[in-house]
Amino acid sequence: MAEESAAKPFYSVLILAFVCSALVAGAAVGLRPLQDANRLQDQKKNILYAAGLYEQDKSIEELFAPVETRIIELASGLYIPKDQIAPESYNQVKAALTESSGLPLSNMDDIARLRRIEKYSLVYLVKKDRRIEQIVLPVRGKGLWSTMYAYVALDIDLTTIRGVSFYEHGETPGLGGEIVNPKWQDGWRGKMLYTPAGKMDLKIVKGKAAESGDQAPYQIDGLSGATLTANGVNNLMEFWFGDHGYKPYFNQLKR
Repeated sequence: MAEESAAKPFYSVLILAFVCSALVAGAAVGLRPLQDANRLQDQKKNILYAAGLYEQDKSIEELFAPVETRIIELASGLYIPKDQIAPESYNQVKAALTESSGLPLSNMDDIARLRRIEKYSLVYLVKKDRRIEQIVLPVRGKGLWSTMYAYVALDIDLTTIRGVSFYEHGETPGLGGEIVNPKWQDGWRGKMLYTPAGKMDLKIVKGKAAESGDQAPYQIDGLSGATLTANGVNNLMEFWFGDHGYKPYFNQLKR
C-alpha cells in the first residue's frame, strides 16, 4: 500500500476551512436584510418607549405611524431636505467617523468623550393632528466601560422630559447596567432639562433625588455603586443639550 502524502491532512483541513468560511459568509450575507430589519424594529421600539407610546400588544409599525424622522444640521439647527440626505439610510454614529460628515472635538468640548461628532443628527417628531407633541433625540457618551446609547423624549416646551430609553451599553451588570432598568428610567419622566434662565441643570445625584424644593425637578435618583457611570450620563446629557448638541436646533424651533 502506497504511503499517504504528508500534505494530505493539511489539504483536508484547508478545504474544510474554506467550505466553513464560505458557509459562514453566505449565511451572513443572506441574513443581513433580516438583521437590518430587526435592528430597525428595535430602534423604533426604543424611540416609542422613550416617548411613552410603546404597547406590547400592538405592531411597531402601527405605533410608529405618527412619528416623522428628520435630519438636522447640528451647528445651525436647520432641517436638511430629505432629498439631500435620506433619513432611512443615515447612520450618524458612522458619519461621525468620516472626514466629510464628522468633526473632531477638542478636549475641552468633549465632555461626553466621543472624540468626534457628526455634522448631522436624526430627530424624531411625534405628531398629533399634524402638530408636534414631542421630540425624541438620540444621545450617547462614555460611561465607565463603554459608550452608552439612549433616546430622550422632550415635550414641545423643549425642557420637560417625557421619557428616556437607554438601550445599548457595556456597563457593569447590577451597577452601571441599571441604566436600562425600566423603574430607574421611569424616574426621568417629568424632570426638567433647563432652568427658567436657560441653564442645563439636570443631574443624577448620589442617593435619592429631592422630592420637593427648587432642585426637585432637576434631580434623578443615583445609581448605587456606579458613580462613574452616573457621571458619564450627566456628561452626555450636558453635551447633547448644550451648544455642540441640540441647543441650536431648539433655538431654531423657538424662533
